[in-house]
Amino acid sequence: MAVPSSKADLVAAIGTTFAQLESDLDRVPPSLVYDQVLPGHAKNTMMSPAELVSYLIGWNEQVATWHARRAAGLPDELPAAGIKWNELGLLAQRYYDAYRDETWDELRAHLVGAKDNLLALIEDYTDADLYGRQWYGKWTMGRMISLNSSSPYMNARGRLRAWLRAAPLTPPN
Repeated sequence: MAVPSSKADLVAAIGTTFAQLESDLDRVPPSLVYDQVLPGHAKNTMMSPAELVSYLIGWNEQVATWHARRAAGLPDELPAAGIKWNELGLLAQRYYDAYRDETWDELRAHLVGAKDNLLALIEDYTDADLYGRQWYGKWTMGRMISLNSSSPYMNARGRLRAWLRAAPLTPPN
């Protein structure tokens, strides 16, 4: 999928990649959602499908936090409070931990809500707001949203699809 360069492209990319992701998540056997079966977000780690969904929720909500902080006139905390860009494995763990007590159905619903909140956020912006100027470093606002929504959705799909193709999908006896 091409990198979005307009509001319409961004909304379409999020919608398309999310729908595809949901289809793949539907294929995860309920008995395996908490098993460490996927390559993790930090080197030499493994994660569960539930942690993968937690990671996606975390990033979607992180984008909303960035925008809320700017709207309130607060300084940026990117990628997140107390985390540097070279510590994204720690941030992934923070996201895994934040949603650890949610059931699979709750995680899935939470992810839908986080995605819907992003789409509502995007709706408040124009093409010029999203792509007309740098927002953080060299990145436009639209690109930062894409990098933390549709791009991770595609990455998650790749992880899930590789596992679903390769793994026996029944737990060992």
